[in-house]
Amino acid sequence: MDMSGDRRATLMAAIVTGPGTINVVKGDLPLPTGRQVRIRLEGCGVCASNLTPWSGPDWMQFPTEPGGLGHEGWGVIDEIGPGVHDLRIGDRVAALSYHAYASHDIADEDMVVRLPPELDGQPFPGEPLGCAMNIFSRADISAGQTVAIIGIGFLGALLTQLAVDAGAHVIAISRRQASLDVAERLGAAHRILMDDHWRIIEEVRSLTDGRFCDRVIEAVGKQWPLDLAGELTMERGRLVVAGYHQDGPRQVNMQMWNWRGLDIINAHERDPKIYVAGIRLAIEAIASKRLDPLSLYTHSYPLDRLDQALNDTRDRPGNFLKALVIY
Repeated sequence: MDMSGDRRATLMAAIVTGPGTINVVKGDLPLPTGRQVRIRLEGCGVCASNLTPWSGPDWMQFPTEPGGLGHEGWGVIDEIGPGVHDLRIGDRVAALSYHAYASHDIADEDMVVRLPPELDGQPFPGEPLGCAMNIFSRADISAGQTVAIIGIGFLGALLTQLAVDAGAHVIAISRRQASLDVAERLGAAHRILMDDHWRIIEEVRSLTDGRFCDRVIEAVGKQWPLDLAGELTMERGRLVVAGYHQDGPRQVNMQMWNWRGLDIINAHERDPKIYVAGIRLAIEAIASKRLDPLSLYTHSYPLDRLDQALNDTRDRPGNFLKALVIY
């Protein structure tokens, strides 16, 4: 499809028309009202939470709204509603909005965060960066602790950086050697291939002189990593569930969790204000060089290849960590 139209006058948006299929359509630009702003988007991150609706479960309704599923957008404000006071046309921002697989999206003023000049030219998928900061805060990681991170995707890699920066001794566990190589570059003290349940437990037992880990962050969203996380958490340690468990109920070894007296943290948020607070923390962390996500954006696609971006997010080819759709 020809994508060369005047973006200032025309909305270009992806519609998911069925399981694994998209179409890019033109439309009129939406107009902000009240305390809303319109953002001419530069790009949008692709979230793994898109994969279940992308697969076409029974509850999913097609086609999606234009731009639907996209919620990791950033760009420049090009129109404001009459009630907006703190933002201006031309501000470069990250936004918590929900139709960001498109050239433009509308967001409430209090769901938009201005990006500082230090981040000019950098992609900024605010929602996952903010999630990483919120998860890190709830994990309560400090210097000298041993922290196991299970699943070194984009989120696990960000958390590895943050934990290393805090002075923790990080054990990275992942099923892909490419991800473990990333964890090594980010400062993880030990890297363990996620291939055999009992071998991993025994290796961590040996590395920690039988104490296991002060903190374990499960960042996969599947049953086995959750089982493994419990086994690797020390007595009175903290198990942090960061993985997005969206494919059915889970079972836990409550006898072991009780015996060890574990603190269990479900590190997911639903309050948009907490998401926005996390985005602000991410801006500060990146601007101050505590966090550097640039090398973790491994794949980029134009809007009309959103289908490939979603498929690669599912299949994780090669060194894949994070897909961005760039407009």
